[in-house]
Amino acid sequence: MSWHQFIHSNSDILLGKPVVKGTRISVDFILNLFATGWTKEQVLENYPNISADSLKAVFAFAAECMSEESFFIVPTKVA
Repeated sequence: MSWHQFIHSNSDILLGKPVVKGTRISVDFILNLFATGWTKEQVLENYPNISADSLKAVFAFAAECMSEESFFIVPTKVA
């Protein structure tokens, strides 16, 4: 899926956070809903401006962002 038609960033909207086009609903907000246990159906019911394709785009965007980053576990010293 190409997320570009559903997700955009504008410095005048939420300080430039990526949002679902046509809304002020940020990608991280939607991801946090899922992280706290919301279902696709709950998101779509509670946010009618978001489509099923928009939700797919949120995950495609997040996956692309994650693939461009390197993550390392930094060991911490245990006292």
